[in-house]
Amino acid sequence: MGFMHLKPQTHSTVITYAIVIVAFIVVTLLDGMGLISNSLSGQLVPICAYVSLAVSLNLVVGVSGELSLGHAGFMSVGAFTGVIVAGCLARMGVESELLLFAGSAVVGAVVAGIIGFLVGIPVMRLRGDYLAIVTLAFGEIIKNLLNNFYIGVDDAGLHFSMTDSSSLGMSQGTILINGPKGAVGIDKISTFVLGVVVVLITVAVVLNLMHSRDGRAIMAVRDNRIAAESVGINTTKYRLIAFTVASALAGMAGVLYAMNYSTVIPSQFDFNQSILILVYVVLGGMGNISGSIISAAFLTVLPEVLRPINNYRMLIYAVVLILVMVVPHTKVYQRAADALRERFHKAAPKPTAEGGEADE
Repeated sequence: MGFMHLKPQTHSTVITYAIVIVAFIVVTLLDGMGLISNSLSGQLVPICAYVSLAVSLNLVVGVSGELSLGHAGFMSVGAFTGVIVAGCLARMGVESELLLFAGSAVVGAVVAGIIGFLVGIPVMRLRGDYLAIVTLAFGEIIKNLLNNFYIGVDDAGLHFSMTDSSSLGMSQGTILINGPKGAVGIDKISTFVLGVVVVLITVAVVLNLMHSRDGRAIMAVRDNRIAAESVGINTTKYRLIAFTVASALAGMAGVLYAMNYSTVIPSQFDFNQSILILVYVVLGGMGNISGSIISAAFLTVLPEVLRPINNYRMLIYAVVLILVMVVPHTKVYQRAADALRERFHKAAPKPTAEGGEADE
């Protein structure tokens, strides 16, 4: 059976994984040949983080059909939780960067998922603009809470305060989170390989959920809430599942993002960050996982590519965003896309019936 004869669901899944793997191979080869600049090379890990964030948010916005504006808040929960876990593990003598990252990513995802679940209990009873406003508020609340956290670690364990760093009462310890100054002195252990692994995990979780029984229930709620309720589907439950899973994946992406810098501050994870992730989802296509991957990667790289024309790069960036939204709706584009689709999806000739001849 050829590739074009696969089921549409399997066909789409294979293409999605192929995009990630081919991109990893191409970038690795180009980097090995020295064809990628230092500035662009430094963007590889953030690109992976934003791809994971876009894919996870698409689970809420595209698959579940809910508008969430607080995704950066769950990203920040994962980021700062990961910093704390990595600091504690390093204090305990763990030297392997892989173990440090794996432990931080798992705990960051779990904590962000728990916060997402707690936030989702009241939020998922709302719809439309009300849900968007409340998720926005929760994202800002999380950011402002992190601005008041002072956390350190010494031989006696973790120390926590909401006053200032001097009130931690540590003896020769390390400050992990220093209020508005954020997490300082982070060991930069994130790599492009780990970033691709995080992307693959995120894609696998989202696609498996979409193609599962729960995923079909989530999409049924999105398409017609009343019809779904009439056949016994608990709409709040399935919306909460999508929201919680997306929050956990955002937390894991936040760990990847934070471990790429020596310092991260709470103000980085504000409303603008949530809107940026939402832009990636909308431009990539609602419910389109491969589209989210491409749009997040392209729009993260674009400002860096345009840096030589710094005075005009944000203007060009804005024009590109407008074109991406407008061009697909033009008749010329639609005709070209239909022609290309027909060319690659031609039906194979039907096999001759066994024991007989084909009709003339």
